[in-house]
Amino acid sequence: MKLTFLGTGTSTGVPSIACECETCISDDPRDKRLRVSVLIEHAGQTVIVDTSTDFRQQALRYGLKHLDAVLVTHCHADHIFGLDDIRPLNFRHGALGLYANERAWVDIRRIFSYVFEPTHFGGGLPQIVPHTVVAGAPFCLGRDLQITPLEVIHGRLPVIAYRFNDFAYATDLSEIPPATMEGLLDLQVLVLDCLRIRPHATHLWLERALEYVEELKPKRTYFTHITHEVKHERDSKLLPDRVEWAYDGLVVNNKS
Repeated sequence: MKLTFLGTGTSTGVPSIACECETCISDDPRDKRLRVSVLIEHAGQTVIVDTSTDFRQQALRYGLKHLDAVLVTHCHADHIFGLDDIRPLNFRHGALGLYANERAWVDIRRIFSYVFEPTHFGGGLPQIVPHTVVAGAPFCLGRDLQITPLEVIHGRLPVIAYRFNDFAYATDLSEIPPATMEGLLDLQVLVLDCLRIRPHATHLWLERALEYVEELKPKRTYFTHITHEVKHERDSKLLPDRVEWAYDGLVVNNKS
């Protein structure tokens, strides 16, 4: 299994507009963060989690030619507003499976109402095949990629984390419920929300994220959804062994 971080930034991206902080003016490419998204490739299947606001730029940057499915964590703008840009992939390969929980589908149908109730002629529409996921109910893509949706809490909003065999991706959360903690045990790789060093009301921050890492004990952990308050090289010194800040373009696989 291969995981590529397409974006590791928070909702404003890094650098942030009109900011001249140490991170935003950094020339370290690891401090340049598009909005958060990840690509999973395994056993002939290619899956993206969230079509971020920067999806088009990410797809061009990393040479994306094919997708089998789009998985949605939740419908905040930075996670879903790139959905219209799947159209060139539709032109090449037809409709894509779009997987989301029932609550997210309410928002998807509202935000992209023109997809479900076309009001104009001419111009393209994203072609999707809707699938509703249920927390704790695994499903398979292809023969060997098992995906388990798991519910986490983002302030008061239920958000879907996804486990792919022995990888898991959990972004935008402030709490992991007990049932989901069990579903995140015995991982080779955990990708986990960690917004910044200081506490935050609706995201994990460094101390709280490390507490979850200590409880779950994955073999490796990568923090994502990172603000400009984190400078990669400087703040890597704050992390224990086998825990890292992710960065755009980082590739992780079972053998690395």
